[in-house]
Amino acid sequence: MVIPIHDINPLRRRPVMTWLLIAVNVLVFVLFTPVSTAVMGLHRGTSPNVCEQRRFFEEWGAIPKELMTDKQLPVADTGRIGLNPDGTTGCEVSSPPTFDKNPILSVLTSMFLHGSWVHLLGNMLFLGVFGNNVEDRMGRLRFLFFYVACGFVAAYGFSFAQPDSRSTLIGASGAIAGVLGAYLVVFPRARVIGVVPILFFIPFWLPAWLVLGFWFVLQYLYFAGIGVSSGGAVAYGAHVVGFVFGALVALPFVQRLRAAGPDPRRHAPRTRWVRGTRW
Repeated sequence: MVIPIHDINPLRRRPVMTWLLIAVNVLVFVLFTPVSTAVMGLHRGTSPNVCEQRRFFEEWGAIPKELMTDKQLPVADTGRIGLNPDGTTGCEVSSPPTFDKNPILSVLTSMFLHGSWVHLLGNMLFLGVFGNNVEDRMGRLRFLFFYVACGFVAAYGFSFAQPDSRSTLIGASGAIAGVLGAYLVVFPRARVIGVVPILFFIPFWLPAWLVLGFWFVLQYLYFAGIGVSSGGAVAYGAHVVGFVFGALVALPFVQRLRAAGPDPRRHAPRTRWVRGTRW
């Protein structure tokens, strides 16, 4: 897995919308999301914060079963510890739920939820590296609409594949995958500096088509169950759907998006790598 750090791709203006999306994601995590030490690997077993986080994600996250039926599930966690029918301790559930939920709006709110700092920072890194150029070419409002649309298509695409799943979908990765797909189509030969963990984090300059192409293939293999035992807790299918959707949306407008960028000759004196940003 190549971890991108920076790309050499000139901008016309500041990526305000990308920065705003990153800021909102961070603020939602810091100010509103209950942090579960169990999710972060620091505690095992049921604890109050585990149950509180489960209830929070069930209320504000997207659940495939709810999206496919457009109805809220009849049972949900209360956020408290209780006794299970077999006498063991677990998170208490309530029927009917203690909160009202709109399944369609839950897709939007789920895009700004993350389960841990690792989950958050990983998503924000990819958005920060690749989102700025896509925003620069699309324009701020179009980019925001595109970002949200990718998130919706990713969530519903995953739900269509697993319509009976009651697992909670959270995270911006479906929307960000769409941004990566658009970036690959518009800037396939842009230079990206990345590191590979197994090579002791030594930085490499690589073309975007290799970095993002490898990322997509990896997500597809995980989605297909190759290389993972059970798919883990990551919605790889949403990544695949979001990426393909983003690429398909950008494909008809490739020439227009490329022409909307800055003149590479204006940036030539600043770096010897500019030639690598031409498409």
